[in-house]
Amino acid sequence: MSLRYLTAGETHGPQLTAIIEGMPSNMAVDFEQLNFQLHRRQKGYGRGRRMQIEQDTATIAGGVRHGRTTGAPIALIVENNDWKHWMKIMNVEPIEGTDEEKRRVHRPRPGHADLNGGLKYELKDLRNVLERSSARETAARVACGALARQLLAAFGIKVAGQVIRIGEIEAPAHNLPIDELIERTEQSSVRVVDKETEQKMEAYIDQIKEDGDSIGGIVECMIEGAPIGLGSHVQYDRKLDGRIAQAVMSINAFKGVEIGIGFEAGRLRGSQVHDEIEYDESRGFTRATNRLGGFEGGMTNGMPIVVRGVMKPIPTLYKPLRSVDIDTKEAFTAQVERSDACAVPAASVVLENVVAWEVAKAFLEKFGGDSMEEIRANYENYLAQLARY
Repeated sequence: MSLRYLTAGETHGPQLTAIIEGMPSNMAVDFEQLNFQLHRRQKGYGRGRRMQIEQDTATIAGGVRHGRTTGAPIALIVENNDWKHWMKIMNVEPIEGTDEEKRRVHRPRPGHADLNGGLKYELKDLRNVLERSSARETAARVACGALARQLLAAFGIKVAGQVIRIGEIEAPAHNLPIDELIERTEQSSVRVVDKETEQKMEAYIDQIKEDGDSIGGIVECMIEGAPIGLGSHVQYDRKLDGRIAQAVMSINAFKGVEIGIGFEAGRLRGSQVHDEIEYDESRGFTRATNRLGGFEGGMTNGMPIVVRGVMKPIPTLYKPLRSVDIDTKEAFTAQVERSDACAVPAASVVLENVVAWEVAKAFLEKFGGDSMEEIRANYENYLAQLARY
């Protein structure tokens, strides 16, 4: 079974839409948890006014009946509450009026897709680019990931995330159990586990905003309970760590990804990097450490999956950068369309759901079936196979 989705919609359009294909039948859908993930994405210290305008909830318009999936494509809708202020500007039908009335954008913002998209698609109104390239689209991706993590949860697989760094402020390392990590980060405005770091990060973000600037950071996702053997070594595009890396890099503003200790491996000796293999009767084959982040040879090895991504600072600033008008070719200072000083805590939530989607996709490829019952039978048979090895 192949799991996939497509999204559509613009940041100031009427709604975001996602179509999910390949979700098995008879999966119980927790609507509260689905909307909880969307709510989590909107939280976080440093966000702008848009988060007060939009109170995201997802409506399921197909593929679920009486609280369970039917095996048919699932249609998800996340309405844009701000649409009422943009109905004329974003109307599908042609409208009369001046460029100002249409809110035409002819001044590309540095760090955004505006200019590249305009040149590529030969668009003289750069709003046609920025409306789709906006990080607003991640709301639809989080909704898809929310269903994927419900599938994983049905097989005892847990997903968590945390902020590792915001600018110059790094969170101290810890070794908390995943349930405690989830509980603590959910109570934090910046998704860290300790109050001291939280206070430092909040003060740092305040200073960045006062300076008219923005700041990025590093976020981490952990998945616990994934079985050995998701992904494959036999082809480049079947390696699950590679697929996760591509998915992470597709998140708006993400510029780097690590699995396990990641780039640190480049300065260490082999004896300090690779995880020694152990065996005991209760757990079977396992590893003494988890420096490789749950992967060897493109496949899960039964250890927790650990993925980090680095998010660049949001490029729209209150002390604008220079750019060039596409009409006059004259220089100007870029206009401000967003006011987030820091979106790193929200990016942590997006990372969780994007990684969960890729793991769920690999899980269904390995244990594929048309119903949850068929998948569970395949999964249990595989666990028995591992136990006999």
